[in-house]
Amino acid sequence: MFRFQDQRLEEIASKVLAGTRLSFDDGMVLATTYDLLGLGQLANYVREKLHGDITYYNVNRHLNPTNVCVASCALCAFAEKYGGSRGWTYTVEEAVEVAAADVDETVSELHIVGGLHPKLGVEYYEALFRALKARFPWVHIKALTMVELDFLSHRAKLPVEQVVLRLKEAGLDSCPGGGAEIFAPEVRAVICDHKTSGERWLEVARTVHRLGIRSNCTMLYGHVEKPEHRVDHLLKLRQLQDETGGFQCFIPLAFHPANTRLAHLPGPTGRLDLQTIALSRLLLDNIPHIKAYWIMLGAKTAQVALHFGANDLDGTVVDERITYAAGGQAGKGMPRAELERLIREARRTPVERDTLYRPRTPIPRPKPVVRESTLPYWSS
Repeated sequence: MFRFQDQRLEEIASKVLAGTRLSFDDGMVLATTYDLLGLGQLANYVREKLHGDITYYNVNRHLNPTNVCVASCALCAFAEKYGGSRGWTYTVEEAVEVAAADVDETVSELHIVGGLHPKLGVEYYEALFRALKARFPWVHIKALTMVELDFLSHRAKLPVEQVVLRLKEAGLDSCPGGGAEIFAPEVRAVICDHKTSGERWLEVARTVHRLGIRSNCTMLYGHVEKPEHRVDHLLKLRQLQDETGGFQCFIPLAFHPANTRLAHLPGPTGRLDLQTIALSRLLLDNIPHIKAYWIMLGAKTAQVALHFGANDLDGTVVDERITYAAGGQAGKGMPRAELERLIREARRTPVERDTLYRPRTPIPRPKPVVRESTLPYWSS
């Protein structure tokens, strides 16, 4: 069924087919193998077992209320210090009008993240969410990373649980997965030493899930981390998912070094992009969706990733600024027709979804997989 150049993949394939969960050592093989095509075959098998040839996308708009941030992370080209010349902070009214420039009845999601502004507290985001819901009642608000929630908690001197409940009542529907970066402390000390720790990120996510809010999860790769850090990060996410079931999608984020304090680094290669997508699909047996985030990967690599384990391309992503600040070329996003063209050209079937992966268009029957197995992967 599979053809491997690296014979170590034979044993891992037998585990996948038998429904045996992969270990750290297995992950290290997947993260370091030279047999990229063999790895891709195995990840694609699992992808098709779960989703057939369906590839999801959504129609969404990004909104960054502020780029002012008290942190000073080496990985970031987006943030500006309070009072800096590049900073912006929208009033609630301004933020609603910025969103209104692109939101119509076709837009199903607002993705809202920003800097850790020393003057913006829980009350600001409560007012913002209420105003957005009043103006666009059909739109799902996916907002605030675990880092932002932790910051708001400390600023308000309130438990995270109280902060999340207040924001949920104001209109928060789900949370994005950013800020996780790499959980290993020795890596965080280099790339984001001013940010919430990896342990705390997981703790906040646990609270969010316990309160009935779904979230995504991420990993930033292609900087100073090593394969063992990537494997460890994925297994920590898998462990938390075993506890809560709250993660609905994993997004590997390719590091963009331009305009950061790590600009001397080359950034990830296409090989590492595809290897990380495949590694993620195989290790994260309890997270249903793996995203090829075309904003960071580029449209061409994201298209190939649909055969390396990914089953989602994100969406139209209007007005993305964080990757753009670090040299990304996304800018104004991608039209729905172009997303569908990329998916179809990859011999996949496009399905528009909402944030919670409910199809907004009729969903075709999944493509059958030749060999049946008892894989323990989450099945849609």
